[in-house]
Amino acid sequence: MEVIGILSSIIISLIVIGVLVIVHEFGHFIVAKKCGVWVEEFAVGMGKKICSKQIGETEYSLRLFPLGGFCRLHGETEEGEITERSFLSKSVWARMAIMAAGPIMNFLLAIVLIFGLSAGGYIIQPKVAAVLDGSPAQEIGLQEGDEIYRINGDRIHIYDEMQAIMLQNGGEPIDLEIKRDGMIYEYELTPQYSEETQTYLVGFTPTIKNGIFAEKVEGYDTASVFETVHYSYYAMLNYVKLTAEGLARVFTMQASPDEYGGPISIVKVVGDSYEAGLSYSFMAAVQNVVYIAAVLSANLGVLNLFPIPGLDGGRILLLLIEILRRKPMNPETESRILFGGFVFLMGFMVFVMYTDIMKIF
Repeated sequence: MEVIGILSSIIISLIVIGVLVIVHEFGHFIVAKKCGVWVEEFAVGMGKKICSKQIGETEYSLRLFPLGGFCRLHGETEEGEITERSFLSKSVWARMAIMAAGPIMNFLLAIVLIFGLSAGGYIIQPKVAAVLDGSPAQEIGLQEGDEIYRINGDRIHIYDEMQAIMLQNGGEPIDLEIKRDGMIYEYELTPQYSEETQTYLVGFTPTIKNGIFAEKVEGYDTASVFETVHYSYYAMLNYVKLTAEGLARVFTMQASPDEYGGPISIVKVVGDSYEAGLSYSFMAAVQNVVYIAAVLSANLGVLNLFPIPGLDGGRILLLLIEILRRKPMNPETESRILFGGFVFLMGFMVFVMYTDIMKIF
């Protein structure tokens, strides 16, 4: 049974990663097409080619290692003849749009997945539905209907943002701004730590609304389409912010091994989420996997925008330098930079895989 569970986790993880890669590369693909660039190959996976099919001018291939993928664009380097359909023949803004399209598609996918989950479930708003007795919220005089507006100067749009800020604050006092009847009121309080949820709490029940397509629960209003889109967008931005901060900690060697992981960790997280959902129902298991996919999609988008040569963000950085210099970078210099970035990324992947393996033992 344990072997079956591991195999299920691997298969589900590969499906999730495959979908994220296809969506990412489709972003590059469709914008390149719109800009008149010839996409020679659309590949899912890396390494040796397993199978492929030529459709029109593009070869679609599946490769051995199911981690990553790429769009091979005609004339992407100085090697060979540069034609009107080459990547390098396009304007710097067109090339930048092609590079940015992959991460943007991952962000859009995250929003769509979160919207689907919210529409079929519920959304939580940072608005006071009830104040708990003996809580910090009661001590400072919070009232039903109050909207959490800012914490420590950061604008709050969804309840998840509030929870993330308080967790990062580590139980220290917070500056709380409340919106009440169109007016802003400022307070200071110290959140209480909950052993049960392992989070810091202000001491109020937030406003929960039924999803658009969810079964109606008596006593709860149904969220509008606008409220659901609003929640989905800011939930995605929250994942982006947390991921960017986490990656910055990883690349500056300030993060502990428990804060990051590679393919093995992804398989474990997906498997654990799926098994936890199955204890309730198959639909709950699917919802858990979709949630993980949304988070991973936002993570992939952020990672690819980091200004590291070899990633989309690195290519965008080189294009920004080209704009500032008003002339292309020396091809040899650019190739060395991109190769150095590739070596760094390979080394980082080995490091993350090693960390994953050490967690097991």
